[in-house]
Amino acid sequence: MASNVNPTVRRRRLGQELRRLRELKGMTAEEVAERLLVSQSKISRLENGRRSISQRDVRDLCGVYEVEDQRVVESLMQMAKDSRQQGWWHAFGDIPYSVYIGLETDAESLRVYEPQIITGLLQTRPYAEAIVRGGAPEATETENDKRVEVRLRRQSRVAAERDPLRLWVVLDEASLRRVVGSRQVMREQLEYLVEMSQQPHITVQVLPFDVGAHPGLSGQYSILEFSDAADSSVVYIEGVTSDLYLEKAHDVQKYTVMYEHLRAQALNVDQSRQLIEDIAKEYAREYAR
Repeated sequence: MASNVNPTVRRRRLGQELRRLRELKGMTAEEVAERLLVSQSKISRLENGRRSISQRDVRDLCGVYEVEDQRVVESLMQMAKDSRQQGWWHAFGDIPYSVYIGLETDAESLRVYEPQIITGLLQTRPYAEAIVRGGAPEATETENDKRVEVRLRRQSRVAAERDPLRLWVVLDEASLRRVVGSRQVMREQLEYLVEMSQQPHITVQVLPFDVGAHPGLSGQYSILEFSDAADSSVVYIEGVTSDLYLEKAHDVQKYTVMYEHLRAQALNVDQSRQLIEDIAKEYAREYAR
């Protein structure tokens, strides 16, 4: 079952340290790959934390980088060992976005822009079930059930009494008006969204239709930030067959500026809450007919 060690974060930190050692040595990833008779892509994957790394890999890399301090080598090898442990999400089988879950589990704050649906961390069970079934029509019932349980388990980060995840969400008005499941499901979902938006660590804003063109037209994305200064911020963009993780400072800055524009163009917190409540009442009236 789950370990207290977050393997995703361990891989990131280990990869960053290995990259630092390579750069101190003045070597390129291609040169290291030639020395170890492996592909350059393997070195890149090890450094960006997208691939688990063995203690043997660490030992070989430390040899190439001529790391003489045995305490450093042992520390890195322990990180490699920790990075191969399993997080709680592995108990649910093969989850397509397991890397993201690992990052989210350790993040201090999360900024999300959602143009189509209510963000997963604020979904009710009926809404989540409808989203998962609709989004994966070819999946089995068992697979969909696992995905729903993982989504609900992730919500413990925003429900935690101590050090909850600080969440800022900008939702397009379309996400409130798209009928997912049924009008009753939508009414309950929006009422729950209003309730959660009143938590001090959760901010919800709505980008209304009449804003017109805006920086979020390219689609959904999230920005994860971490308390440890050694962990750089990450922009996460979800894909159908693969996900994209951006960690370069220039990329993160660009998406951060886009997010600030979205926040500025969106309704303020009180106006957003009022709009959500109004739409929930519309669903209630339609359901009562």
